[in-house]
Amino acid sequence: MDYNSKRKKMPLPEYGRNIQNMVDYLLTIEDREMRNRAAKTVIDVMGNLNPHLRDIADFKHKLWDHIAIMADFKLDIDYPYEPPSPNLLLEKPKVVAYNQNEIKYRHYGRIMEEMIDEATKFEEGEQKEVLVRMLANHMKKSYLTWNKDAVDDEKIIKDLAELSQREIQREGMELVDTKTVVGKSKNKKVPRKKNNGKYY
Repeated sequence: MDYNSKRKKMPLPEYGRNIQNMVDYLLTIEDREMRNRAAKTVIDVMGNLNPHLRDIADFKHKLWDHIAIMADFKLDIDYPYEPPSPNLLLEKPKVVAYNQNEIKYRHYGRIMEEMIDEATKFEEGEQKEVLVRMLANHMKKSYLTWNKDAVDDEKIIKDLAELSQREIQREGMELVDTKTVVGKSKNKKVPRKKNNGKYY
């Protein structure tokens, strides 16, 4: 029996064994012109495997790169693009830079802290009051999303003052009702169909 485990390992197994065999055959063609024509045919077959990607600008470029990789960079043809270097596969991925900013209250999030900071720059007036009230209500919603227990409005107002470096202090400000924030349909019974098609 011819088991896959005994066969040559494929560099790009997503193309399948038949495509790999085609690429291997290209290496055996001695005539350069015939080899070029055969390589283009293999590229067309590879493209047919993912027809939805044909309109992507660099799709053809990727296919030619893939055929070079599958041939172990030994395929001597006239590439329409600069073929990749074998060192490309040895390169380590770049280190992902993670945000190291400290978030005082994670349930509010970093964006909320930035919005509160911007709110402190507004001049006193109706526009700032509307913004502050919206921020406080959103803070309450975020708090209840992560903490299922009820929250006192004074707690939200206190956190708002703390996050704004005491620039925004609104003692006694009334926020939206907790039931409105959480939603009235939380425990609402979902209607189901009977066999006769009626709801109950």
